[in-house]
Amino acid sequence: MHILFLTPNFPPEVNAGATRQYEHCRRWVGAGHQVTVVAPAPNWPAGKVYPGYKNRLRSEEEMDGIRVIRIGTLISANQGFFLRTLSFVSYMVHAFLTACFIRNVDVMVATSPQFFAGLAGTLTRMIRRIPFVLEIRDIWPESVLAVGAMQRSRMIRVLEWLERRMYASADHIVTVGEGYREKLLERGVDAKDITVVTNGVDMDYWKPRQADNAWRTKWGGDNKFVCAYVGTVGMAHGLEVVLDAAQKQKDEGRNDTVFWIVGDGARRSALEVEAKDRSLDNVRFLGQVTKSDVQTVLATCDACLVHLRGTELFGTVIPSKIFETMAMETPIIMGVEGPAQQLVMEAEGGVAMTPDNADSLLQCIETIAAAPSRYASGRPFVDRRFNRNQLAADMLEVLVRFGDPDGQESPKVQAPLPKSTVRRAA
Repeated sequence: MHILFLTPNFPPEVNAGATRQYEHCRRWVGAGHQVTVVAPAPNWPAGKVYPGYKNRLRSEEEMDGIRVIRIGTLISANQGFFLRTLSFVSYMVHAFLTACFIRNVDVMVATSPQFFAGLAGTLTRMIRRIPFVLEIRDIWPESVLAVGAMQRSRMIRVLEWLERRMYASADHIVTVGEGYREKLLERGVDAKDITVVTNGVDMDYWKPRQADNAWRTKWGGDNKFVCAYVGTVGMAHGLEVVLDAAQKQKDEGRNDTVFWIVGDGARRSALEVEAKDRSLDNVRFLGQVTKSDVQTVLATCDACLVHLRGTELFGTVIPSKIFETMAMETPIIMGVEGPAQQLVMEAEGGVAMTPDNADSLLQCIETIAAAPSRYASGRPFVDRRFNRNQLAADMLEVLVRFGDPDGQESPKVQAPLPKSTVRRAA
């Protein structure tokens, strides 16, 4: 079976979407399927093309048996709504045109976010008439309203109409959580047309290891409790709460905690400026790091903060980083309410924090510092329920149902080869 995947993020990018798509695709290749990915030149989140790549009209590479077609797009940093939207639209148009000329496709997958990647699948479905599975990892444009990037307007109503058309065009929809499934049901999608395939974790890659004391020294963590946030530093993530917590400790004359903010995004520069203006020496910005460095951070910090602003929509989100963090047996400060928080509590993988509440964050730090091993028991739980091998097999079962022309059972998904190989062709 030939699977065509339209995605705006793919390795060497290291965000949740890129990781999910890559881990699934290489397992599908290992199960005997052909996989073609259409993605832009890697540039997330800074809007700068990664070394070794160019924003060409079209180029190709092979990555662990996956054929990756890189297409030219308007590239913009992850800040400024208008330019980012133009970038998304440019991907939609070029991905659609590219997909129309890829031969012998049995089933197509398009992922949202971003929203326009899903619409690229809708447009392709209209022309090619090939089975279309839509993956939903965010509810858009509702999420744009939730972070205040746009106000309700005629434009939002147009986008909501396009959203409904996108759902209607899909033969089936895969969501990453029950919360998103409920949102789709509210929008009139039939329950039989939705399958939940959560995010998960590669248990062989994310496993406990020794702390790196050189990292602690470099980033001011010696003899202190290190609370690390790792991920996108965006509008949705509400990391102002970290600065407020750091300010409270400073006002109390305390110097026993340091906060690491690891990653990049639309709010990073503003937060750095604010931290400098407030003379918050107990907040360190590490910037964008490699996937291997994320392992080091999770192994070295005393707790990992997972946080989203306390809106109703974000209470439906299950951040993928909770699975990686629990697999490494690092305690989580869980500043996301809803099912994600329930999972962490059930796994005994962390403590619950009230979103946007600096006092709650500080109380969580005190709780973990008093008994760290009590909140580091999540690895067996995620191995049982969120192992990437099983989740890739679950999604492949959906694709085979719609895309296998002979209706044959798919080969079993196996763990992928441990060493990644990349070959490029102009």
